[in-house]
Order: sequence, then C-alpha cells, then structure tokens
Amino acid sequence: MSVEIGEVSSTVHTVDSELPLSAQAMQRLVHAVSTAVRDSHAHQKRSEEERRVTGGVSAERDAESHGD
Repeated sequence: MSVEIGEVSSTVHTVDSELPLSAQAMQRLVHAVSTAVRDSHAHQKRSEEERRVTGGVSAERDAESHGD
C-alpha cells in the first residue's frame, strides 16, 4: 500500500493482508499526520497573509515615492 501525505510519501508493506500496526498505533499515526497537515495549512495561510500585508505596504511606499 502506498501512502502520500503532502510532500512525504512512503510504502507500507503488509503480510497476509494485515497491517503491521496495531489499531492503537494506527490511530496515533493518523492523529500525528492530521495534526501535521493542519499545522502545515495554518502555516501556509499565515505566510500568504503576511505576503499580502507586506505587498500592500510595498505598493503604498512605491506610490508615495512616485507621488513626490
């Protein structure tokens, strides 16, 4: 079974159609991955917002310098 999460990819091999992880281990893994994905999305959103603010400030500064 291939698993791809964002930029991370891995292959999980199974034996006799059974996952090599216990149900608890799989739940911990899914929780950790979900948290990492949420954190990554939140970081991307913050970065985009910062770029918008910085871009707005730069545009304002440029407009002021051209208006002199």
